[in-house]
Amino acid sequence: MTRGIYVSAMNPGSGKSLISLGLADMLHRHADRVGFFRPIVEGDDPAADPMVQLMQRSFNLPPERSRGGLTRAQARALLVAGNREEIDTACVAIYSEIASRCDVVIVEGTDLGGHDAAVEFDLNARLANNLGAMVLAVVSAKEMSVAEAADAVDVARQELDEAKVSLLAMMVNRAPDEAVEGIRAEVRPGRSGRPVYVIPELPEIARPTISEVAAELGAKQIAGSTNLERDVLSVRVAAMNVGNFLHLLTDGALVIVPGDRADVLAATLASSFSPEFPVPSGLVLTGGLEPDPHLLPLLAQAPFPVFALDDDTYTAAQRVGGVRGEIATGLRRKSAAALGAWSRQVDEQELLERLALPRAISMTPLRFLHELIQRARSQRRSIVLPEGTDIRILRAAEILHRRDVCDLTILGPESQVRELAAGQGVDLTGITLIDPETSELREEFAAEYARLRAHKNVTIETARERMLDGAYFGTMMVQLGNVDGMVSGAAHTTANTIRPALEFVKTREGARIVSSVFLMLLSDRVLVYGDCAVNPEPNEEQLADIASASADTAAQFGVEPRVAMLSYSTGESGYGGAVDEVRRATEIVRALRPELPVEGPIQYDAAVDASVAASKLPGSSVAGQATVFIFPDLNTGNNTYKAVQQSAGAVAVGPVLQGLRKPVNDLSRGCTVEDIVNTVAITAVQAQQAPPASASLATASTPGKQQA
Repeated sequence: MTRGIYVSAMNPGSGKSLISLGLADMLHRHADRVGFFRPIVEGDDPAADPMVQLMQRSFNLPPERSRGGLTRAQARALLVAGNREEIDTACVAIYSEIASRCDVVIVEGTDLGGHDAAVEFDLNARLANNLGAMVLAVVSAKEMSVAEAADAVDVARQELDEAKVSLLAMMVNRAPDEAVEGIRAEVRPGRSGRPVYVIPELPEIARPTISEVAAELGAKQIAGSTNLERDVLSVRVAAMNVGNFLHLLTDGALVIVPGDRADVLAATLASSFSPEFPVPSGLVLTGGLEPDPHLLPLLAQAPFPVFALDDDTYTAAQRVGGVRGEIATGLRRKSAAALGAWSRQVDEQELLERLALPRAISMTPLRFLHELIQRARSQRRSIVLPEGTDIRILRAAEILHRRDVCDLTILGPESQVRELAAGQGVDLTGITLIDPETSELREEFAAEYARLRAHKNVTIETARERMLDGAYFGTMMVQLGNVDGMVSGAAHTTANTIRPALEFVKTREGARIVSSVFLMLLSDRVLVYGDCAVNPEPNEEQLADIASASADTAAQFGVEPRVAMLSYSTGESGYGGAVDEVRRATEIVRALRPELPVEGPIQYDAAVDASVAASKLPGSSVAGQATVFIFPDLNTGNNTYKAVQQSAGAVAVGPVLQGLRKPVNDLSRGCTVEDIVNTVAITAVQAQQAPPASASLATASTPGKQQA
């Protein structure tokens, strides 16, 4: 039977969308088919509801599993006409259609933001009961004292009890930072004695972005950067002379100024182009006034967006002040902050116990990636990113930090990194920045490098020069335990990333070579391909080593290893140098790892297709169900993974390096921000096999789970 969870606000401004998003992230890792339903939406088109669309994008939900119901106007008209039952009937019908395709459905109720909150509460309670859904009640503690928040929880429980709903859990959201501990201690447990989770107000969500402000004001962009994801950290109204105005300008400020104030426009531009001065998040030109034509070419080059508005300056400032950031806008940075807060404050295992969901069967790509993030944060590790002047690295680092995945160190000239981040609206708060050229660690690292490479006649002068290279500096941080792992390669070659590791990190005990795998995320399973990135023509001993290492990597990421040693021939059907080499490699693996299911030589079709396996290699424990595929050479492996990626729509995560004593991973120079996030998470999971590095460089912490 499908489980329904009704996320219900208990007072206005509860921020329940954060709860819905965190709940969906948790459930997606533990249930095969998750659905989302908003019975009543704010806009004119239920299918275009921002939260419905966010769920579709974030969790790959088809429209039939993520839907809106009635518009608020439709619901209001039915209530006024006394046809409340029609609301229930319509919503139950849509919910039933969603539930028929799902194991669990999240239902997000109304906001209680209308004129009659009591009517809305009653509507939500009725819907929850009619849908047969358990209620997860959300109380906003914004602007409440500790005592007021605890009382609000008691009142909410009483109201829900009177409405005879089935209560799954109570959560307090948007609590002031300084009150979180007090609320947790003060709130009284209900009859179940289960925890009440307390989540703080998140400035990263509450702050609007430029895109949200522009949409709310109906402002027209006339110049500047097209990046509208910048957070508006403050608002500055330029109603004074330039000298006084510049004194008040700060990074991330939205500047509101009459369009004819050429002096302020020029000064704001000059500030943004200077590394020593702040970069605003945007300019809003008011009064419908055209800027000086001589300034237009300069405004076109502005590193922030420039908007025009007909409102006067005072009205514009008032309207901007009323804009609040929303998770449902779909910006990954906001979603990352929400999911990070959820993971820090909610004990998922305890919450899942209340639901008693059936065990998930299939492994989809999205579930694998969500589980990967959860595994990475389960034992916190620290990762260094040497390419701090690449904006993709900075954007990925911000998302990783907000999602609370791991501690991060970024290498690069600090002023240049900060200028790039400010210019692109990236928040690096909580992330350590180190400039190898000026770092006090450089001399220590150079001395260690000279010692380790003395047999190659490396002098201390050469070592000092080497440590200016981010890959060498970052790898030495891994070697000496300052961090747990490194991810590089977004702006450099694979050789540049691997060379330092080969020079002094070296291979782990028992490994002959460094190799790689790609985690191939197909629609219903995860396969492991190796080696597709490092070794051009491995010999039989190296193939065996790659197979053993790939099996271990598969197991580390939750894939049961069944190893296929690939060739153009299956079993005893063919002979020749290449086939014989794969056959001998298979024998080596069996001798070294008798417990490991391995088959070879075997063709790809016999390895994956049960019917082909039955005719070509009957009785094999691997044929037809292989999960780890070892290619005979780099040419075959690289072409195959790309062919599967393109033709089957698989997501290829990697290359994941294996065989090193400590984790160092390479990125493709064409990598996306998502690729970087996934590779860092993989590196953090790999690092969990060893004790964590020294905490001296870490800047983030993981608060304990909330208890009532």
